[in-house]
Amino acid sequence: MGANISGVTPEFDRSSEPRLSDLPDNCVALIMMRLDPPEICRLARLSRVFRRASSADFIWEPKLPPSYRAIARKVFDEITLRKLLKKDLYAKLCRPNLFDGGTKVVWFHSVAYVQQIWWFEVGGEFEIQFPSGTYSLFFRIQLGKTSKRLGRRICNSDHIHGWDIKPVRFQLATSDNQQAVSLRYLNNNPGHWSHYHVGDFKVVNPDVSTGVKFSMTQIDCTHTKGGLCIDSVLIVPKENARKVVESE
Repeated sequence: MGANISGVTPEFDRSSEPRLSDLPDNCVALIMMRLDPPEICRLARLSRVFRRASSADFIWEPKLPPSYRAIARKVFDEITLRKLLKKDLYAKLCRPNLFDGGTKVVWFHSVAYVQQIWWFEVGGEFEIQFPSGTYSLFFRIQLGKTSKRLGRRICNSDHIHGWDIKPVRFQLATSDNQQAVSLRYLNNNPGHWSHYHVGDFKVVNPDVSTGVKFSMTQIDCTHTKGGLCIDSVLIVPKENARKVVESE
């Protein structure tokens, strides 16, 4: 007596299943175009196909600012620029880079601290191509000097004085004769970074470089002032200015 078993499904041939390596590079690249840079880099670690596709220039060029060519020419020489993939250019511009003969740097990792002074004056200038739009300029400053002790952030406010007697004059001027001036007392809470709005300026022609000069002064020598940290100057599109101020 025996039994006849019918209808048994043959073993599935898994070698016919599609794999990541079967995807065409151009399809993978089109997917990556819709991702943020960190997501692209994470995908590139998954397989050789993703890593190869992630180097395509058309993925990275939209991630760069519209004026990236003008910025890159200030930082790199023409020979280096011709050799760089857009992916490598993006990575290099995300790091600190010296330009203008080493007198300026794209990014800062330290802050200036004013312990006590009579004549206070900070200023700078640069020239670059901006996309069309309206921009707001801020000074990022803090009263008091912060440090870490036993893993906790503490603020030394011993040297804070003089900023409530006379206002600080913030000023900006552009190469096309736009100007802005604001007077502000520095009264933010010690140990907290604040963005002090200097003013706004407009860019009409994105193909022409715009020069921007900015300054922060308190030159009334009838009293000293001190206990101030100065981190940086920040320029952002005006529509994003509120987010910047509220982020502190």
